[in-house]
Amino acid sequence: MMEMRFFRHAVLALAALAAMPAAAQDPPDRQASAAASLAGAASVTASGEMTATPSAPRDSGLVRISPRASAAAGSVRAAADRSTALRVLVSVDERRLWLVQGRDTLFRAPVAVGTGRTLRHGERAWRFETPRSVRQVLSKQTNPVWTPPDWHYAELAADSGWTLVQLERGRPTPLPDGGRLEVRGDRIAHVHANGGMELIPEDEEVIFGTTLYAPPLGTRNRRVAGELGAYKLDLGGGYMLHGTPHKASIGQAATHGCIRLDDDAIAYLYQNVPVGTPVYIF
Repeated sequence: MMEMRFFRHAVLALAALAAMPAAAQDPPDRQASAAASLAGAASVTASGEMTATPSAPRDSGLVRISPRASAAAGSVRAAADRSTALRVLVSVDERRLWLVQGRDTLFRAPVAVGTGRTLRHGERAWRFETPRSVRQVLSKQTNPVWTPPDWHYAELAADSGWTLVQLERGRPTPLPDGGRLEVRGDRIAHVHANGGMELIPEDEEVIFGTTLYAPPLGTRNRRVAGELGAYKLDLGGGYMLHGTPHKASIGQAATHGCIRLDDDAIAYLYQNVPVGTPVYIF
C-alpha cells in the first residue's frame, strides 16, 4: 500500500548569509540612492512570476510617475526626500523601515525583505525580490489568511525532492494504489480504491509517496492562517507589509518579496498608517 503523508503548512524561510548590522537612525535627507528607476523595470506578478512591466495596472498599488518626473527625481529615494506628506520609507539594503511626516521620523523598525534568489520549475521562474518602487497602501486587514502562490508548492517540492502535481476541479487525480484525489466543493478528498473516502485536513500539505499535490485556488486546503501575523497592509501586486511567526527572519533577506515586521511594529503601522499612504521602497 502506498503511503499518504500530510505535512503542516509551512513557509520554508530562507536564511540570509549574514545578519544586517543596523543602528536605529533617521533616514538621511540627502543621500545618493542605488534605487532602480521606475520606468521599464522588471517586476514580479502577484504569483511571483517574473515579467516586464512598462506600465502599472490600476489595482497594482504602484503610484504612476511620468518619465519626466521620474528622471527629475532621479530615484525612488529622491522622490521620497522631496515629499512632505505622511509616507513610509523602506530601505531594502539596510532592511529598515521609517514612517515619516515632513522631515520628522515618527517611527522606525527593522524589516525582512526578499532574498533575491530565483526559483525555476519547468518553464516557470520566480524572482524573490522586494521591488524598488513607489507604491501605496491599498487596504488593511486584521488576522489575514495567506493563500500560498504556486511558487510555494514548487519550492517545497524542489527542496524535498518530490514530484509536483497540480490538482484541478472536475478532474480526479489517480493514485498508484488505485485510489484518487478529488476536489469536492472547497475541500480535497482522498477516495480509496474500495470506495471509502476521507477529507484531507485543511491545514496540511498532501504528499502521496514522493509526490506533492497542490490544491487549486479557492479550496480550504490552500488557506494558511497565522502565516502573515496579526495585521497586513496590502501594497498591491501580491506585495504586503505584514507580521510573521518567523521572528528570527526580521532584519534579514529572508522573504519571497513581501516586507515582514515584528508584532509591535506591524501593529503600530496598522493603527497609524491610513489607506492611501505612499510607500517608497528603495
